[in-house]
Amino acid sequence: MDFVVNGWDQVLRLCRAQLNYPTDVVIDGSKISSVNQVRQHDLALMEDSDSKLEKSLSVLSIDDGTWSQHSEESDLLVKNEKENNDFHLGHTKQPTPPPVQAQVHPELLSICPSRVSDANSRSPNLFKDGLSRSSSYQDLHIPVKMMEEFLRLAWDNTANNLETCGILAGSLQDRVFHITTLIIPKQESTSDTCQTLNEEEIFEVQDKRSLFSLGWIHTHPTQTCFMSSVDLHTHYSYQVMLPEAVAIVMAPTDTSTPHGIFHLSDPGGVSVIRNCQHRGFHPHEEPDDGSTIYEECSHVYMNSTLSFDVVDLR
Repeated sequence: MDFVVNGWDQVLRLCRAQLNYPTDVVIDGSKISSVNQVRQHDLALMEDSDSKLEKSLSVLSIDDGTWSQHSEESDLLVKNEKENNDFHLGHTKQPTPPPVQAQVHPELLSICPSRVSDANSRSPNLFKDGLSRSSSYQDLHIPVKMMEEFLRLAWDNTANNLETCGILAGSLQDRVFHITTLIIPKQESTSDTCQTLNEEEIFEVQDKRSLFSLGWIHTHPTQTCFMSSVDLHTHYSYQVMLPEAVAIVMAPTDTSTPHGIFHLSDPGGVSVIRNCQHRGFHPHEEPDDGSTIYEECSHVYMNSTLSFDVVDLR
């Protein structure tokens, strides 16, 4: 009979493989009892050792909440460190931007046609093929802040219900007109008229700076945004010199249309004003081609990067 005591089984197997046991051995019962006692003693030692090991492990596995807290703090620390590293490396995650309307001209804001209270104005006329008459004009860029600056300069007159006018001058670069100078001339004003004085000073400024006359700007202190018959005659002199010339009307009290950028329709409106001999405020006949006398410009763009100067001659 073989006995396995503790973990010596392999050792005994090796020893037994090398020894030849006699087949006629008489086993003494007392010795068997002795061996059993030794085995029980060894098993008791093993159980005691296992018990101590379990107690040691139970002590090591005691969690009073601080271990999990340290683990959470450690995880948070690692996460914060990663976020900080991402921040310094420029790996920040930006919020998804809202959708915006695509612009045909990047970085330039196209002037949307404005509604005007005058019935003689409407959207730019179209040729029979559907193309706008304004498509034949060179583009004209206006500084974004220029109209706001003009309103600021005109505020004293506006508060006293007096019109203010200015001259728009600029240059031609790469077949695009740029308004770069706002000239405020000496002037006489009423609530619905504005007359420039000492016009030779305006010409002198433009001549020294080699500037084109690109149009004019004026306020309607208490009226709506439209082109009066006097405005149409005034603008005619600009447009016959330069087809791209514009007339800007600033109407600060018109909440629906605080400003408009207009020109005479061509050839309809230009022909009507050319043949009109009246002065002052008066009605006009409709052009023979069925167009309106004036219209909103479609060749004008607001340019946020275009700078401008102000020359106040008053």
